[in-house]
Amino acid sequence: MPEPKTEQIAQYLESVLKQDVVVTAVRPLGSSPDSAAEKTYGYGVPLRIDFEISGRSQSAVLHTMHPGPFGHENMADRAQVLLWQHRAFNRLPRHIHSFDVGGFEKDGRLIPLGGVEEFCLLTEYADGSPYAADLERLRDRDALAGLDVARSDALCDYLAGIHKTPVHHPGLYIRRIRELVGHGECIMGLADSYPPDPLISAQALEDIEHQCIAWRWRLKRYAHRLRKIHGDFHPWNVLFQEGTHFSLLDRSRGEFGDPADDVVCLTLNYLFFSLQHTGKLAGWFEYLFERFWHRYLDQTGDREILEVAAPYCAFRGLVMASPVWYPDLAPGVRAKLLYFIQAVLRAPRFDPSLVNEYCGP
Repeated sequence: MPEPKTEQIAQYLESVLKQDVVVTAVRPLGSSPDSAAEKTYGYGVPLRIDFEISGRSQSAVLHTMHPGPFGHENMADRAQVLLWQHRAFNRLPRHIHSFDVGGFEKDGRLIPLGGVEEFCLLTEYADGSPYAADLERLRDRDALAGLDVARSDALCDYLAGIHKTPVHHPGLYIRRIRELVGHGECIMGLADSYPPDPLISAQALEDIEHQCIAWRWRLKRYAHRLRKIHGDFHPWNVLFQEGTHFSLLDRSRGEFGDPADDVVCLTLNYLFFSLQHTGKLAGWFEYLFERFWHRYLDQTGDREILEVAAPYCAFRGLVMASPVWYPDLAPGVRAKLLYFIQAVLRAPRFDPSLVNEYCGP
């Protein structure tokens, strides 16, 4: 993070306080000299800023956060904490007041953000048809074309490419596994979103959670698997243009993770659409599923992925079986997906050739 110059701090204060400011001193904020104990771990080094407005001396504190564990690895994590603090400080009686929450530019200049109510994201526009449209066509017409095979191969090759280089950050891998189980968008959040349903009982969801917690502890020893991933590689986030050229949408939940996240996400959609068509993994969907897994394993040599895939299967299975995400899904398909989740979690490793057995009778 860049160190702001005194004049940059003065400009920032003027933009926040709407008055002319003269900064007289900037120094780290130290602990009290008569403190009996000193905290040895902190998230950042606050700076005390002494300044004058119309000849009257005042002081403020500039807080920052360093990258680190406890959910602070990414810039967006740290921004989340500071944005929350700005609002929360000012809503509690007797708490110190927050003047603003700001951001640093590369040259050290500070940008005020305290007046922002919500954030937005501006991206480029990508034309194309979602890969889900191809799978819907196969489900409804059951006719595989050469382009279908080529597109599946292109997606497989893409994942094999981005998953190629290891990333050494054991703590981040463990965090991602923790989020897979406990994040509001992942296993526990999905389980909480299920409405009362005789087909998917609260007990079944609780059992799935318990098994996933056990898997979390098993997967901690696989931190060497951390790679660059997409994180939400499903067919609605892949836009195909002409031929095998495609663009991706909505990268989610972090820049790095286990490759199993991407591979399971895409390949289980072959199962999902096939269950809607025939009640099992069969026909062209079975061909694409098996071809994708064999091709990926051949290209990467990553057979270890089969040892860690189970909780990712549970996550994606809960999405597909969800009455919230797919309210019109046939009850029989939901039942098979639930059976699949439970069977995969009980197995010592995932075997792509046993998918129909995992789905039950």
